[in-house]
Amino acid sequence: MLEASFLNLSDRCPTDGVVSVWPAWEVREDRGSTSWFTVRLAFPDGARVDALAVVSEGCVSLEDVRALPALSLDDLAVLADWIEEPIFEASGLAPEPAGDPAPGRRARPTWPRGLEGRRLVAEEYRAAQEDGYDPVLAVMHATGHSRRRTLRLISQARDAGYLTPGHARR
Repeated sequence: MLEASFLNLSDRCPTDGVVSVWPAWEVREDRGSTSWFTVRLAFPDGARVDALAVVSEGCVSLEDVRALPALSLDDLAVLADWIEEPIFEASGLAPEPAGDPAPGRRARPTWPRGLEGRRLVAEEYRAAQEDGYDPVLAVMHATGHSRRRTLRLISQARDAGYLTPGHARR
């Protein structure tokens, strides 16, 4: 049986890796510009992630990602959190401070990663259920993540044993 090996960014600390950002190219338009950056996240154990990121209208998007060893889909969202600030610094756009978000944007609350984060997700989920609120919306509000990322966090909390299975298997 073939066993896959993944990088597992969620189990690592951001200070373990080094993020390097280099400008690749820029396209200027009438009212603004779009910039591409080459990004490398390297770890002392030889693991690394190379990405092509785009900054347009103050938003960062990933166009291409290559990782050695492979990067799981869950860790793709974690990667965005790790590289967003260095990309903003390289592009000359500073992320807004947590207390003073830009209009139309809100600051994401800090949320612990790994088992501690999964335990807190489970606590938020159960508290919302007991109070009669939508538990997914409660976790979304607490973490500041999208619905898709929140559902992944809830699933990870279930897999870790902090929540009961969502439905009976046949």
